[in-house]
Amino acid sequence: MIIYGVAFLALCTLTGLFIGELLGKWMGIPANVGGVGIAMLLLIGLGSYLGNRGLFTGKSEQGVSFWAAIYIPIVVAMAAQQNVYGAISGGPMAILAGTLAVVLGFALVPVLVRIGNREPSATVPTKEAG
Repeated sequence: MIIYGVAFLALCTLTGLFIGELLGKWMGIPANVGGVGIAMLLLIGLGSYLGNRGLFTGKSEQGVSFWAAIYIPIVVAMAAQQNVYGAISGGPMAILAGTLAVVLGFALVPVLVRIGNREPSATVPTKEAG
């Protein structure tokens, strides 16, 4: 059922946000650290795991697909809540971390494209003598 997909998404989101809050407290930062990213990793990992075992059917995937269609506006709204000025005034480490993440992301695009374009290697027939 579609509602199971939405419930699965909500569970992953709440778990990710909880872990992000714990990471923030552990690091001494009064903020959520990577909660949305953790939620997305949980969604992808658990979704694949359950899908491979036949526990996450097509109808349930429709509930996740609905929210995937509006994912970008949600991320933009969440990013608008972040304190960018606080991060920049916190020192050069925030700027360095952000810059390195973007550079690494761009550097990995060709690697991911090569991985995605791999085709199964076909055996080449050999010419027999005689």
